[in-house]
Amino acid sequence: MQWAIIAITRTLFRPMKKSILLFTAVTLFSVSSIFAQNTVSRSVITFKIKNLGINTEGKIGGLQASVRFNPADLATAVIEASVDVTTINTDNSLRDDHIKSDEFFDAAHFPKILIRSVSIKHKSGNKYTGQFNLTIKNRTLPVEIPFTYTQNGGIMELTGTFTINRRDYGVGENSLTLSDNVIISVDTELKN
Repeated sequence: MQWAIIAITRTLFRPMKKSILLFTAVTLFSVSSIFAQNTVSRSVITFKIKNLGINTEGKIGGLQASVRFNPADLATAVIEASVDVTTINTDNSLRDDHIKSDEFFDAAHFPKILIRSVSIKHKSGNKYTGQFNLTIKNRTLPVEIPFTYTQNGGIMELTGTFTINRRDYGVGENSLTLSDNVIISVDTELKN
């Protein structure tokens, strides 16, 4: 009798199990296609910090981004991106190596800087403000970033500038010559 009940149960639930698996696979495929990597067609990410009272500038590359942005539905907007710390370039290789060392970014252990939106609000026209989680050296802190968004055909452009305190992320120590504040500017084009 028990074998008959088990056989009937297996027969009844086998199609349901296949349906659940199919539904899960379709759902995961749909979600992964929504969050698929966007193709970065142009990216300029710069930083500026005062060193001995003089602005020192540099660039960072290797941008990878996944953006879902519909100005009419900001509640579902998601911006995720990462940059490659090993690409830091200040036009001075000795300084670049020092910045990438464990004293500052520790690129060997923390090769990526990550950012993910938490919420986005419309200000006016094509201007927005986003609340983001920024992760540097495994420290994640909230940061507010004002930015502009434009869409032209299949290309979206995002530009913004914001300031962080490098010491909040464990990048370097207290210094009389190096400012704590770093100004970061992003100008990027992405293909949908």
